[in-house]
Amino acid sequence: MAAPFRPNIVFIMSDDHAAHAISAYGAGLNSTPHLDRIAREGVRMNAVFCTNSICSPSRASILTGTYSHVNGCATIRTEIDHRLPSFPEALQATGYRTALFGKWHLGVSEQSNPRGFDDWLIFPNQGEYRDPVMYSDDWRGTVEGYATDIITDLSVDWMRRSRADHPEDPFCLLIHHKAPHRPWVPHPRHESLYTEGAIPEPETLFDDHAGRSQVIKDLHMSIADHLTAHDLKQEIPEELRGEEKRIERTRWAYQRYMADYLRTVQAIDDGVGTVLDTLDELGIAENTIVVYTSDQGFFLGDHGWYDKRLMFDESLRMPMLVRWPDQIPAGSVCEAIGTNVSFAATFLEAAGIEADTAMPQQQGRSLLPIMRGEHPADWPESMYYRYWEHLDVDHRAPAHYGVRTRRYKYVHYYGDGMGAPGSSDEILPAEYELYDMEKDPAELTNVVDDPAYADVLAEMRAELARLQAEFQDEPYRGPDTPRPQWGPTHGY
Repeated sequence: MAAPFRPNIVFIMSDDHAAHAISAYGAGLNSTPHLDRIAREGVRMNAVFCTNSICSPSRASILTGTYSHVNGCATIRTEIDHRLPSFPEALQATGYRTALFGKWHLGVSEQSNPRGFDDWLIFPNQGEYRDPVMYSDDWRGTVEGYATDIITDLSVDWMRRSRADHPEDPFCLLIHHKAPHRPWVPHPRHESLYTEGAIPEPETLFDDHAGRSQVIKDLHMSIADHLTAHDLKQEIPEELRGEEKRIERTRWAYQRYMADYLRTVQAIDDGVGTVLDTLDELGIAENTIVVYTSDQGFFLGDHGWYDKRLMFDESLRMPMLVRWPDQIPAGSVCEAIGTNVSFAATFLEAAGIEADTAMPQQQGRSLLPIMRGEHPADWPESMYYRYWEHLDVDHRAPAHYGVRTRRYKYVHYYGDGMGAPGSSDEILPAEYELYDMEKDPAELTNVVDDPAYADVLAEMRAELARLQAEFQDEPYRGPDTPRPQWGPTHGY
């Protein structure tokens, strides 16, 4: 259903912001009143998932509406296939004013620069928290200040100018924050938040990973062992070193990590408040879609980890809060499954554009019906995931694919990077995991070998094969499986 008139679109995306670090999701870790306002005045999406939990691939999927094997950006070392149209290009071509400020992270060559935007100013690579370098097509320099505030100020200034200079034109503004990406550098105004020991520990902080795959046990993502002095802003005290001090060291590192992580989130929340207030001031809030999301989830000590990459829900789930007063019931909650591949189709439908015509390659389905509270009979009950960057040097996360339904999750660690940039050549034995998310929402018990789940396992494997066929992704069939043709590579 096309909108009766063309709404403005404000798409706010942070980096590595776990849903459970937004108070609207009810975890009790922090308070985010401005993000909560979007949920209160719109819909909170509880089951939106990324299809490849790492920064560049998720962003490529969002822009093009395609899975990683289609857009060529499967790891942070591959660039997006620039031949594919993006939703900003489609919007711009039909009369939208478009702009992007903040993190891009889709390549370093001139060819990888943003397209489809009237104005843009972005960070090279990951960007810095303080006094970041930024560039556009005709300028490059240092911008003094704190990155989150800079992005907010640029965005608000652009909205004001757009309304003043082009009052009749709808606009699409992408506000893409660096925070709360590692190394979690807070603004001084938030340095007093969260006294030591005040942040609740997750129930799975000391998960011993019993019954899980060996590749999971071998990860380099533990709170106890793999956070650096750069992350923690100091060396680990001598009295906390050694295996016998593992519990004490974990608790100490968790508090330091989480305090800085949540402090960087607070600056985002401040900025969201400024954006919402500006929409009110300009008198355009009623006909503006405001979306808040993150490119993926993040482990906040869950299972003893930080980072993302895996198919566990803390990493897989993306926060998504959407306000559109003309179309979306206030205070609603959506439990239907969606993915980041569907964002492009969603924005285009909202603008009255046929997604399959404007972006023929796109593989998503507009989320607008479920955002409105509708229940289409043919709505997907499963989602497909694939992580390609096998045993990278920093995290040792394995290549894997899998399927998640409302109740179950099946993961196949196939043990081969298949030539994906950044992957190790090491081939490991295949391993499998199956979780009953209804009985075991924390994903602590792998039931793949439980005879009681034999029928479920067969069904999930069949569903995985069906999704791979639907999205035309070649399953792994051994070392001779044809390797995908990756796009240009770079060394982030």
